[in-house]
Amino acid sequence: MANHRRREVDWIAYLTLLKPITWFPPMWAMACGLISAGLTPQMAPGQFLLGIILAGPLLCGASQIINDWCDRHVDAINQPERPIPSGRAPGRSAYWFAWIWSLFALAFSFSLGVWVTVATLIGLFLSWAYSAPPLRLKRNGWWGNSAVAISYEGLAWITGAAIALGGNLPSANIMIIALLYSVGAHGIMTLNDFKSVQGDRMMQLASLPARLGEARAARVACWFMALPQVLVIALLIDWQLSQFAGWIAAGLAAQLLAMRRLLSDPKKLAPWYNAVGVTLYVAGMMVAANAISALPQALA
Repeated sequence: MANHRRREVDWIAYLTLLKPITWFPPMWAMACGLISAGLTPQMAPGQFLLGIILAGPLLCGASQIINDWCDRHVDAINQPERPIPSGRAPGRSAYWFAWIWSLFALAFSFSLGVWVTVATLIGLFLSWAYSAPPLRLKRNGWWGNSAVAISYEGLAWITGAAIALGGNLPSANIMIIALLYSVGAHGIMTLNDFKSVQGDRMMQLASLPARLGEARAARVACWFMALPQVLVIALLIDWQLSQFAGWIAAGLAAQLLAMRRLLSDPKKLAPWYNAVGVTLYVAGMMVAANAISALPQALA
């Protein structure tokens, strides 16, 4: 009986590897993409739900499994209670789980159109490149943060728009706004790295706070977040969507005040800014999505 129990699969451990708490950013960006292309949950709830599932549980979930597998040796030192180092997801089972989940996400994307599948392939490549050797982009804060920002924001947004458009390539307006918010998300990723500065330095991981110091990294993060929003505002004004531009400008003004406080003590205040400033940032994303959906068909 004891041997039988040891062979039982701990499904909770595998669910933990998917880290549902991390799914919100790509699901939000996916929703922005769907709405920017004119699709609301009320119009096509099934299609909307499929996009959210692809962005969150499938693609983001796959990236979390990959990351935990590739970091298993570090986690054995720092967080031995995690599923892989603790043995609850034993041996190479988590490695195969990462591949199976990645392929499942890819297969799921086939039913949503060719450009959705292309975006899914790019997202999966970046997930493996971020965590796994030989690239292991996370070793460098510039490249690693770029990979995560593109995957979680830009690609998710563009994929959502492609789903809404029946699998077709989104308009240039949508892609430009999505990519600008991806650039801004690089700053968000930098602030997230503040929580692990000491460990990054010990493990010789060149996150931007470890590489540049907290004060300089915080300034870089603020520039990354603010400048793309200025360009979004300018574009919306040019597209005769001044009301939406005004709402985003108001949110950016509030962010700038929060940034001023952040820069007074970045190490202490980075978590506070993530709660306040980042919330304003992602709210602006949804405003921009609704703005694009209001464009005349000739422009879009």
